[in-house]
Amino acid sequence: MRVMGRLEGKVAIVSGAGSVGPGWGNGRATAVRFAQEGAKVFGVDKDQEKLKETIQKAGAITAHICDLLDSAQVTKMVEACVSAFGRIDILVNAIGGSAPGGPMEMSEETWDAQFDFNLKSVFLGCKHVLPVMERQGAGAIVNISSSSGIRFTGAHQIAYSASKAGVIQFSRALAVQVAPKGIRVNTVVPGQLHTPMVEARLARQRAGGDVEALLGQRVKRIPLGFAGDGRDTANAALFLASDEARFVTGTEIVVDGGMTVRCD
Repeated sequence: MRVMGRLEGKVAIVSGAGSVGPGWGNGRATAVRFAQEGAKVFGVDKDQEKLKETIQKAGAITAHICDLLDSAQVTKMVEACVSAFGRIDILVNAIGGSAPGGPMEMSEETWDAQFDFNLKSVFLGCKHVLPVMERQGAGAIVNISSSSGIRFTGAHQIAYSASKAGVIQFSRALAVQVAPKGIRVNTVVPGQLHTPMVEARLARQRAGGDVEALLGQRVKRIPLGFAGDGRDTANAALFLASDEARFVTGTEIVVDGGMTVRCD
């Protein structure tokens, strides 16, 4: 007997479904996990090359190239998904990235770019998908924030922290607004995971390019004593997107190995 997946037959847009390198980024892992659970995944990224490994791992997903900061392109993305599958049951907004610096060191251009990348992308995804979900009378939105949005975690990245905090509050406010329409909105808050971003950029910024040194620094902050990866984010997103979370909205799942509740 065939076992039904937890997202069997559901249509899911996953933004940021590519990755900056090999391994499990949050978007890639979510796209793959959702496909494993029976969803028809519409995997979105700005770069076709970044989607190749995701497609290989997921098997059957529909890839779509889109600049998620361009409202016209996001509109076309939604139209393409509806044209292909007839509906949109799930939206996961998973793009994001950090830039170092406080207000004295950071340029206004970097500040604006951080808010566009981390928060405006969420706004535009919701803006254009919500009319489809409203017509259906149902839907689940999962936004990916960061532990930097709820507690200082050792890196001086003021725009990233502020914009990721904004994702959490945006999700809470939206959840209340759209709940009467049968739409749920929740947030996953990952901690310091070992994603491809560690090798691609963070080790160079924070540990002189020494990946193992950076991973060691990060693990010391985690009570569980090991670093998770994008698959842990994906499993939390899976629950929030599934019917198992039918009575869950306007809240967050923190995926950080206990890091943000440490007292020291």
